[in-house]
Amino acid sequence: MLDIAGTARIVSDLHLRVDRPDLTERFARFLADTAAARVETLFILGDLFEYWIGDDDLADPFNARVCQLLRNLADQGTQILFMAGNRDFLIGETFAAAAGLGLLGETETVRLSAASHAGALREASSPSEALNSASCPAGTASIRARADIRADAAGGAVTLLMHGDTVCTDDLPYQEFRRMVRSRGWQTTFLARSLAERRAEVASLRRRSIAAVKDKTAAIMDASAIAIRAALTAHGCTRLIHGHTHRPGREDIQLASGSAERWVLSDWDTGRGDALELGAAGVRRIDLRC
Repeated sequence: MLDIAGTARIVSDLHLRVDRPDLTERFARFLADTAAARVETLFILGDLFEYWIGDDDLADPFNARVCQLLRNLADQGTQILFMAGNRDFLIGETFAAAAGLGLLGETETVRLSAASHAGALREASSPSEALNSASCPAGTASIRARADIRADAAGGAVTLLMHGDTVCTDDLPYQEFRRMVRSRGWQTTFLARSLAERRAEVASLRRRSIAAVKDKTAAIMDASAIAIRAALTAHGCTRLIHGHTHRPGREDIQLASGSAERWVLSDWDTGRGDALELGAAGVRRIDLRC
C-alpha cells in the first residue's frame, strides 16, 4: 500500500499522439497547473499514449517532448507514478528513468497519510492560476474546476487504483487478446522487430480492434459489477478509481462489508477530459475539457 501525504491527482486515457497536438498542449497546461498547485503525487492510470511500441522509440521527437514534460514536473518535486494501460503496456524502465516516474503494477492501493489530514482540499470553485489562465482554441470551453466533491468519512478511504480493463471480464475476446500481448513470449517477439515493423503491426491490430468493437454491445465492453465488487473485496478497499471504459462517472456500491464507491475517469478528446484530485477532504473531479 502507498501512503500519500498531501494531495494526489489522477488521470488516464489521454491517448497522446502526434496528429493531435491539442491534446499534448492540454497535457502541458495540466502539468503546469499540477506543479503550481504543489500536488504531491500524480498518478497516470494508463493509455498516456495512443500506442507505445517500445522504449527504443524514445528518440522520436514527439515521444521525447512528452517525456520532457513529465521530467519537468518531476524535477519540481511532484512524484509521478505510472500504471500501464492497454495501449502503452510496453513502457519500461528506460522511459521511466528519462521521465522521472515510477512504474506501478496492474493494481495499487493508496491511503492518505496522517500528515495530509492537517490540510484541506482546495475549493472546487477556485482553480489555480495556471488553469484560469489556460487558453483553449476559439469556440471551445476553457479548462476549469468543477464542484463535484465527495467527502471522506472518518478521515480517508483506502483507494484501489487500476487501469480498468481487468474488470471488463464480460469481454472475453479482449481478455484473451490481453493475455496474449501481456505474455513475455509475445513481447519478446514484438520488440525484436524493427520500429517500422512494429508500427505497422500496431496499425493492423488497431484496425482489427475497431472492427471487433462494432460487433460488441456496450454492456459487454463495460466493467463487470461482479468483477468490481470482487476487486474491492480482495484488496480491502472502499473506493475504486479507474479509466479505460471512457464512461466518466461515480456510483455507490454495496459490499458485504459495507458501502464503497467507484469513480471512472474520462478519456481526453475534443469536448472531453478530466482528472480526479484526492485529498484530506475527499475526492473532486477537475474538468479539463477543451
